[in-house]
Amino acid sequence: MQVVFESRDPEGARLRELAVQRARFVMRRLAWLVPRAKVQLSDVNGPRGGVDKRCQVELSTDGSGTVVITSLARDWRSALDSALARAARVLVRLLRRGQAHGRARPRAIASDL
Repeated sequence: MQVVFESRDPEGARLRELAVQRARFVMRRLAWLVPRAKVQLSDVNGPRGGVDKRCQVELSTDGSGTVVITSLARDWRSALDSALARAARVLVRLLRRGQAHGRARPRAIASDL
C-alpha cells in the first residue's frame, strides 16, 4: 500500500513517519483492498489553540471508490488515530456490504406432495 503524506504546517510535517507507520498498521489487513492512502494534517485556525488539528484520510479502494474521513482533535495524534479508526470501520462495513450482496440467497424448495 502506497501512503502519501501532506502537511503545510511545520509541526504536522514532523509527524510524517508516525502518520505513515500508523496508516500502514491500521490498514494492514485491508491493504489488498486499498492500494493508495493519502493522509493530510492541517491546523485549522493557526496558533490560537483549541480543537483545531485536522486529519483527513483519503483511501482509494478497488471497486468501492474513494473513502474520505476527516477528524478534528486537540492534538495531531488523536486526530490521526480517530480518522484512521473510522476509515478502517468504513472499509470493513463496505466489504461486508459487498459480500452480502454478492452471495446468492438460498431459495425454499417447494415439494410436490
